Amino acid sequence: MVVLISNWSSVQSLPESYVFPPDRRPGTHEIPASNDIPIIDLRKIDGPDRSDIVQQIITASQDFGLFQVINHGVSRDLTDQTMGVLREFFAAPAEFKARFYSNDLNSSCRLYTSTLNYENEEFHYWRDNLTHRCHPIEDHIDHWPENPLHYRKVVAEYSIESRKFLFTILELICDGIGLETGYFEGEMSKNQLVSVNHHIPCPDPSLTLGMPEHCDPNLISMLQQGDVCGLQALKDGQWIGVEPLPGAFVVIPGLQLRVISNGKLASAVHRVVTDSKRSRTTIGTFLNPSNDILIRPADGPISSPAPVYRGYTYKEFFSAFTGNNCEAESTLRCFKL
Repeated sequence: MVVLISNWSSVQSLPESYVFPPDRRPGTHEIPASNDIPIIDLRKIDGPDRSDIVQQIITASQDFGLFQVINHGVSRDLTDQTMGVLREFFAAPAEFKARFYSNDLNSSCRLYTSTLNYENEEFHYWRDNLTHRCHPIEDHIDHWPENPLHYRKVVAEYSIESRKFLFTILELICDGIGLETGYFEGEMSKNQLVSVNHHIPCPDPSLTLGMPEHCDPNLISMLQQGDVCGLQALKDGQWIGVEPLPGAFVVIPGLQLRVISNGKLASAVHRVVTDSKRSRTTIGTFLNPSNDILIRPADGPISSPAPVYRGYTYKEFFSAFTGNNCEAESTLRCFKL
């Protein structure tokens, strides 16, 4: 597939279809990594420091809508192996990757470039993406790439461990906002996706984006960044860089957590910029509700004095989200009481 940027052997200038209008370009001003983004250390969650860690997560979710986590329990060897096989996948020959190319949102495993609307979009984003479903593993693993060697074995283990990690974070959030243990289990987090973005070196990062500014519509996301900067979050009207910390995961509460918490938790607006010298590969893991589960502000003190949002199904929410060009505030207004 020629359209995949990972198939391009060399790029001397930015193709016109990737050049954004001036008001949407990141510009030439370099945005440094912020020292203020919270870093949560989970090493002592089973001891007397647990309540303090819970409060750190809630405060970070309110103030920033994202945070970084260290000592999360997923081995560095596994995260390195997973990054390795995924980089190998994007370096594979074009004819091999063509087997997975698809714009079908319902595909169990799909590879595409820019967005799923590539043929009709006015401007393209500087990225290729591999997304596949991964829970339960046995229902989806046969659709995953068989190569590179050990891809299925490594990514399956990573999917299981990242799911455990995200449930640890969700349980800590339950503690922090007064929800019963297990509130987010079952249909509320039924669907899990691994979504891998790959960005080759870009001739002019000031003119294009690797991903648009957006909020995640799901329940919760985690991101393994690799070693190249690119993720930026919007804080108080200014973009700040999210530094890739060795071994850390970035956690981003999704818009469903914002609704369930009755607006008490935030979901960061974020985007991805490109790099002129190095390729950048990141591994995202997303937990999504099942399409038909009813989502609404949780009962109890969190909804005091009154619920802000009406109930809806995730299918209804996602339809509104895509219908509003994936713009969070416009979508949420559709469900406000």
